[in-house]
Amino acid sequence: MSTKIPVYKGSGRTYKPDKCLPLTAAHQAGKIQLEAWVRLGYPGNRLPEGILPGINSIGFWNASEGQEWGLPWHRNEGIEITFLETGSMPFSVGEKEYTILPNEITVTRPWQPHKLGNPNIGVGKYHWIILDVGVRQPHQEWVWPSWIMLTKPDLDDLTKILRQNEQPIWKANHEIRKCFSKIGNIIQEDKGFSKVSWVLIYINELLMELLHCFRNGGYRLDERLTESTRTIELFINHLDESYAKPWTLDLMAEHCGLGATRFVHYFKQATNMTPMHYLNFIRLKAASRQLLSEPNASITTICYEHGFSSGQYFSTLFRKQFGCTPADYRSGKYVPGMLQGEVA
Repeated sequence: MSTKIPVYKGSGRTYKPDKCLPLTAAHQAGKIQLEAWVRLGYPGNRLPEGILPGINSIGFWNASEGQEWGLPWHRNEGIEITFLETGSMPFSVGEKEYTILPNEITVTRPWQPHKLGNPNIGVGKYHWIILDVGVRQPHQEWVWPSWIMLTKPDLDDLTKILRQNEQPIWKANHEIRKCFSKIGNIIQEDKGFSKVSWVLIYINELLMELLHCFRNGGYRLDERLTESTRTIELFINHLDESYAKPWTLDLMAEHCGLGATRFVHYFKQATNMTPMHYLNFIRLKAASRQLLSEPNASITTICYEHGFSSGQYFSTLFRKQFGCTPADYRSGKYVPGMLQGEVA
């Protein structure tokens, strides 16, 4: 199994699954208190196999002085629920910026890039839980760990609200605050995992209180957030920044968690092009811009930098798109080419 950390790009920025390296460095330097039970690359006390399956990270940090770091754009391997007990926290998700205030919770999903700090975090005590429900894309069905004890109607309702509403910040009630506080106290004191049963109980209580909070909060649901077309829209935004990657149809479909046939169907609905046609189309647009902006750059170099496998293939597709060779395009001998989407 590869240990390479995947790197994602979108909306002009780069982001990765969260390893919290700035937090780790601050903790090691004694600038911040960190208490967490963790799996994967998250910092903290490693959870033994079989204990709280699905929990990738749960804990808190406590910053009593100003910090010189923030957590950059990242994704989590699971749904993340956070709670700010004290202080304030700059928080960005998608294209919007917020400030989390005391007694507020945030909810982000695996496909939502987000960051903490602008650029630095503030003082305060910040709790979180990252729970893997088996999804990486909006259209996929959630599978909760077997130790979640909510009744099926309640769990179905909670899942529906979390899937069909992406409001990032909610006001927490007093019981949610107590749940996070009790979980944090156990994690801080219990280095040998002897009180896991209590944490399990408090997580279930937290989810039930979260559902109660949602039901009283006046939420709006949007079924479109769970459709395959939503996954495709997110991937198209991602593809606009990662077009140079050696994509194949199968790799694109796998990235979206869809079979190849369904992937092509939904992609054509969204773009009126096949995936490979669209990929070549945006590669050529980007290459054409670089041809003009960097007149001394080698055409061969531009070809490879934009994901094309050979100069001849690049030139053939370029002529189909623009009606002239890359060299003629650069020299100003541009002839309007074929319609969008006709790149082979």
